[in-house]
Amino acid sequence: MIQADNLVKTYRMGVETVRALDGVSLRIADGDMVAITGASGSGKSTLMNILGCLDRPDGGHYVLDGEDVSALSDDQLARVRNRRIGFVFQSFNLLPRTSALDNVELPLLYAGASGARQLAAKALETVGLADRMRHEPSQLSGGQCQRVAVARAIVTDPTMILADEPTGNLDSHTGQEILGLLATLNAQGRTVVIVTHDPKVAGHCRRCLLMADGRIAEEG
Repeated sequence: MIQADNLVKTYRMGVETVRALDGVSLRIADGDMVAITGASGSGKSTLMNILGCLDRPDGGHYVLDGEDVSALSDDQLARVRNRRIGFVFQSFNLLPRTSALDNVELPLLYAGASGARQLAAKALETVGLADRMRHEPSQLSGGQCQRVAVARAIVTDPTMILADEPTGNLDSHTGQEILGLLATLNAQGRTVVIVTHDPKVAGHCRRCLLMADGRIAEEG
C-alpha cells in the first residue's frame, strides 16, 4: 500500500539547512498497524506530513496505492487526502459550535458524496456515539471528541488512517479506549499508522519504526 524510497526533506533555518529526512525508505502493507516513533526532532512529524500528503519530499518517491504522489499538484494532493487518508489529530481539530454529525459529514461534503448525512451517522454509530450526534464539542468529553475525530477519519472509507499522537490529550484510561478503537478498525481491514513519542502507544502496533536524525534507526 505504501512504498517510500529514499525520501529527503530539507528546511532552511536562518543560514542553516536542516535535513529533516535523510533517505528514508519503508514499506507498509494493506491492513498493517504501524507506529512511527522517536524523540522530538527525529523526523517523525516530517515523515507523517509526507505520508499524509500534507507536504512533498525534496527527493525520493512516495507511492500510495500504486500511484506516485511525490510530485502531485496541490489540488491533486487535496483529492488524495480527502479520498484515501483519514486523519486523527492530538487536538481533535473539530469545528466548535458545530454538532458531531456536522463535523463528521464535512469530508463527504468536500468530496461531493451523495448520502452524506446517512454515512456520517453510520460512522458515529461505529465509534459508539449514536446518542451524541447532535452534541457540540464543548458538550463532549475529550474521549468522545476523539471518537468524533475517528468517525470523521473513517467516513470516506479511506485506505489509511493516519493518527498523530491520538492519545496525547487524553487520560490513560480514555487513551486505551481510543487505541482499542483503532485496533478494532485495523482488525476490520483498515491500515493504521500511528505517529507517537510514547513507547506504550507504539506497543499496541504490530510494527514500530524508530526515527532518529531523519532516518529509520530501528524496526521492530
